[in-house]
Amino acid sequence: MSDLELLTQSLARNVKRWRGERAFTLDALAARAGVSRGMLIQIEQARTNPSLGTVVKIADALGVSITTLLDYEQGPKVRVVPADQTVRLWHTDAGSFNRLLAGAEAPGPLEMWQWRLMPGESSSSDPHPVGTVELVHVTAGELTLTVDGTDYPVPTGASASFEAETAHTYANHGTAPMEMVMAVSVPPVR
Repeated sequence: MSDLELLTQSLARNVKRWRGERAFTLDALAARAGVSRGMLIQIEQARTNPSLGTVVKIADALGVSITTLLDYEQGPKVRVVPADQTVRLWHTDAGSFNRLLAGAEAPGPLEMWQWRLMPGESSSSDPHPVGTVELVHVTAGELTLTVDGTDYPVPTGASASFEAETAHTYANHGTAPMEMVMAVSVPPVR
């Protein structure tokens, strides 16, 4: 089975599991996530490969991390993720990318990401659930973080934290690649 098939099967199994644990109907989850009921049915039947944005919306609506939805198996209390098993979810031809390094449920979803943005490239994010916090640490170049329409320069060695419940963008307006590590904490579903 290919990696894509494994991810599709895992996503189907885990969306069904977490929807059941939250006692959400298909209609309730569709409304919470802002995706169609038909899309959820296709995902739960492993008949589609949804976009990253759709997976993020479903994870947020269920109150779990993307890692949890894509996890191949139930792991032990300590989970080591080998470098070759990290998941690259977004990339451009110029070399920009983000990679999900690890995730946990503590008490809500907690994710750690590696990002690279090439000069002139950016990535925008829709608002996350109220109470979501992001932490970034720039290891190379300079990040221009835009939160709710205001730009914040974050140079090499600097860190920033922000409430991610409004639209935000990560951009590289410099001439060298920008690299950062980001942690995302989403509050548990109540």
